[in-house]
Amino acid sequence: MAKRTIGPDDYARPLRRLFVGLFVLLLLGIFLLWRIDSPRVERFRAALVDRVVPSFDWALLPITKAAAMIDEFQSYASLYEQNQELRRELQQMKAWREAALQLEQKNARLLDLNQVRLDPKLTHVTGVVLADSGSPFRQSVLLNVGARDGIRDGWATMDGIGLVGRVSGVGERTARVILLTDSNSRVPVTVQPSGQKALLSGDNSALPPLEFLEDSDLVRPGDRVVTSGDGAMLPAGLLVGQVVMGTDRRLRVVLSADYQRLEFLRVLRSHELTPITDAGALIAPPPTPAEPDAETGEGSATTTDPSAAGGTEDVTEGSPETAATDG
Repeated sequence: MAKRTIGPDDYARPLRRLFVGLFVLLLLGIFLLWRIDSPRVERFRAALVDRVVPSFDWALLPITKAAAMIDEFQSYASLYEQNQELRRELQQMKAWREAALQLEQKNARLLDLNQVRLDPKLTHVTGVVLADSGSPFRQSVLLNVGARDGIRDGWATMDGIGLVGRVSGVGERTARVILLTDSNSRVPVTVQPSGQKALLSGDNSALPPLEFLEDSDLVRPGDRVVTSGDGAMLPAGLLVGQVVMGTDRRLRVVLSADYQRLEFLRVLRSHELTPITDAGALIAPPPTPAEPDAETGEGSATTTDPSAAGGTEDVTEGSPETAATDG
């Protein structure tokens, strides 16, 4: 009679059944342990959790890392969508800004052509730019209006949007305008809304710097710059530009006037300002009053009254000594 051989399956099947039975009994015991409501069992459960759970941190680490990666990926996806949305809005804002600038320039030119008076105290004469003598050493333009049109030295010129410069020489039919970017240009301005006074000094660049600021910490890029009217040079409140931070870390001004397309300029008649008779003294100190004389209490200035001189001559000619000599 042949003997039956015992293979590995004959041992594996009973062992598998034994392990499954033990695992089921373990799960049933844990279930019953967690269901028993007793203070002693509760203390045992707490001790068991304190003993077992901390040692399973290494097992929970991959799950924790995976959850963190999923959260970061969702956050990154949200940031990417927001970035794309901001890019689209920025493109739209650039288009709207360009359209607004074109409409502003067009409106200013239409107001200029229609002779609209923005300030009732200021009238203006519109002139055509004949020539541009811009160079690395001088920035000026030539207008086709002059003394026959009542133009005077020192009057402000605008392109309809912002200040361009001031008249620095008047002929019979033409006038020279020195631009704000010229190195000889010095214009007192006010920075709004802080109200800081400064001096806009040309340096032959497109962004003239602000000098002699009272408190530069109160000035921010984007602030509005207008003329202050100090020194009775220019009318107050004329738009000049906006403050920017230059590459040299100096506060400079982006001029509102379009210097690339200077075709028409309006010369503001400032009759209330003191007229400048000397073309080379556009920045002139105010006249000082004459000092009183210690004896008479009157001014020390000499008088050239022709009547007084004539009276002296008449008395001299009519004196007795002169008559005797003639006789």
